[in-house]
Amino acid sequence: MVEGRIVKVSGPLVVAEGMREANMFDVVKVGDAKLTGEIIEMHGDRASIQVYEETAGLGRGDKVYSTGAPLSVELGPGMLRNIYDGIQRPLETIFRTYGPNIVRGIDMPALSRETVWHFDPTVKEGDHLIGGDIYGTVRESEIITHKIMLPPKTSGTVVSIEAGDYTVKDSVGKLKLDVSGEVIDLTLVQKWPVRIARPYVQKLPPNIPLTTGQRSIDGLFPIAKGGTACVPGPFGSGKTVVQHQLAKWSDVDVVVYVGCGERGNEMTDVLREFPELKDPKSGQSLMERTVLIANTSDMPVAAREASIYTGITIAEYFRDMGYDVAVIADSSSRWAEALREMSGRLEEMPGEEGYPAYLTSRLAQFYERAGEVVCIGREKREGSVSAIGAVSPQGGDISEPVTQATLRIVKVFWGLDSALAYRRHFPAINWLTSYSLYRDRLSGWFTENISKDWNELVNEIQRLLQEESNLDEIVKLVGVDSLSPNDRLTLEVARSIREDFLQQDAFSDTDAYSSHSKQCALMRLILSFYKKSKDAIAKGADINYIAELPVRESIGRAKNVSESDYISEFEIIEKEIDDELEEAVERAKEG
Repeated sequence: MVEGRIVKVSGPLVVAEGMREANMFDVVKVGDAKLTGEIIEMHGDRASIQVYEETAGLGRGDKVYSTGAPLSVELGPGMLRNIYDGIQRPLETIFRTYGPNIVRGIDMPALSRETVWHFDPTVKEGDHLIGGDIYGTVRESEIITHKIMLPPKTSGTVVSIEAGDYTVKDSVGKLKLDVSGEVIDLTLVQKWPVRIARPYVQKLPPNIPLTTGQRSIDGLFPIAKGGTACVPGPFGSGKTVVQHQLAKWSDVDVVVYVGCGERGNEMTDVLREFPELKDPKSGQSLMERTVLIANTSDMPVAAREASIYTGITIAEYFRDMGYDVAVIADSSSRWAEALREMSGRLEEMPGEEGYPAYLTSRLAQFYERAGEVVCIGREKREGSVSAIGAVSPQGGDISEPVTQATLRIVKVFWGLDSALAYRRHFPAINWLTSYSLYRDRLSGWFTENISKDWNELVNEIQRLLQEESNLDEIVKLVGVDSLSPNDRLTLEVARSIREDFLQQDAFSDTDAYSSHSKQCALMRLILSFYKKSKDAIAKGADINYIAELPVRESIGRAKNVSESDYISEFEIIEKEIDDELEEAVERAKEG
């Protein structure tokens, strides 16, 4: 074990000498309290260490011990329903043991050593295994079956294996390694260094959308399974609610929610609400398929960096089982602030606004670990990790470095607008500034699986919204009465698109989730009114009369029709459109 002595303490940064034999990113124990830290820079025999706990009380001469291993996470049954801090210490267990305040120097295993799991083997004695092969299953929750896999880069022959009830450290069997011939225990747990991406056979092109049930996302700015998205927005614009909706309604198997540097009361809301939210697929608590990582703004700043890597590593582990996983990071701005603070204490050359020059590459290391992949192992299976990061630009200024660096990496930008939030338009995704680079790639899927005219409907919706924005400038100058009947119709239909399609009530049983088919039918209904009204105007109908038609109220309420009834209800509304517009034309003819 390498032993050094502290020569400098600067907040979360500790410099120790006598560490020549240590390696970069080794985990170290600092001082008598054995605080957890990580080596982030080496100069000769001096090591710069970022400490993941409060460093008050440390001084020159205190001892530092290197563990000789990188920062790693424990992967096995018991992660779901759990709440961890940034370095995977179980917060609920700490609370039960030590009380409400985290005591410094706690070194508690991430997975309970007392909980007993029933293990069912899927292989038998004499079978040959390679890295990634599944050798058994554990029913971790009512929703998720935990597949016990051989760690990557390991291979051997099963000597023995037996079903039964075990803790995570118990031996469920024996494996004779191919390389050394050594016989090792097979257990329910494995460790993996958080800064190294878990291996896979092949990364697949993103051709399947991640269904979220949110019309402004699925309809206009879709994200693919295995895709990356950024949700920037100022305070109060609804980032957290958007992320809650994504966690609840997305068609993924597992959710990893990383609260990175967020306010304590906001994280408390998450911890209270997630257990109460019902998974729409199973009716069980959302926590049955969720891992929470809580790293609030009052916790040591260095642990924020670790929390992001901890979250993505846990997500990759579930991906390797063949599951679809969503990592929701809230927020990467706080993570970048931790990078900036550590960079300043290391006296590195600052980049824009004081952020380190490697900000973009660090963000890329996180987002590039997303993707849909062919998993390692003989049994062919595919899994995906979708990474959705919230960004909190100061004052809502998206030209600041973190947002701009993120936009250069991710493929989807859901720009939240404080003006929309102020008008109570939720989700407050600005349809003029947001974009999705997956739309063209996913267009074939929508055409084949939803409707042949899906892409035409979406294009027309976006054209009308853009035209409304252009007409608004004219209206501000000369008033709405100066517009032609067709332009006034465009404004009316664009308002219907905004209020009746894009606006969505997260607390409504019928409107919180909208299937692709219902979204398509709703777009078709609104555009049918637009096309038929345009024809009626050409035949002499009055735009003022059309704007006040009762059917517009029916269209406005159409989004609240249940998934089981919308087809018949929309047919009735379509007939109302025909009848009322026909009457409008007749009135015009009568003068």
